[in-house]
Amino acid sequence: MSANEDQEMELEALRSIYEGDESFRELSPVSFQYRIGENGDPKAFLIEISWTETYPQTPPIISMNAFFNNTISSAVKQSILAKLQEAVEIHLGTAMTYTLFEYAKDNKEQFMENHHPINSTIPISSIISVETPNTAPSSKKKDKKEQLSKAQKRKLADKTDHKGQLPRGWNWVDVVK
Repeated sequence: MSANEDQEMELEALRSIYEGDESFRELSPVSFQYRIGENGDPKAFLIEISWTETYPQTPPIISMNAFFNNTISSAVKQSILAKLQEAVEIHLGTAMTYTLFEYAKDNKEQFMENHHPINSTIPISSIISVETPNTAPSSKKKDKKEQLSKAQKRKLADKTDHKGQLPRGWNWVDVVK
């Protein structure tokens, strides 16, 4: 059987097995995501498996780079990926996407035993100080456009022509004051 026929059969099987399963997501006919654990579970993680053109004769690409996994340390991710790669070596040449997802579900606690959630929230003050040069807060107020009061707007409207232009010789500073 050719790689494409194997992939078509596995795709059909995955669709029927995971129909209605909220944890499973088909990103494309050759790329799938599965959430291991429930939403809100601090030890939940997301695995993405993408098939190569010659899959299942060659290993699939397994990734944990999804935003969902941003609280998992890179060491824990590498550990999970290494254990999944061992399973890939065992099942090379056969349809293994379902097997890998089930292996991850069955071993979730073992995979996540060294997991300590990384605090992904960064204080806003550190973002501002990192991304913008150190400037005094008063300078920001100078950059802010000056707001006109109702009386100032009326005065300005009285001094402009029908096109909203000031007659020659007028200065905006004189109008605002």
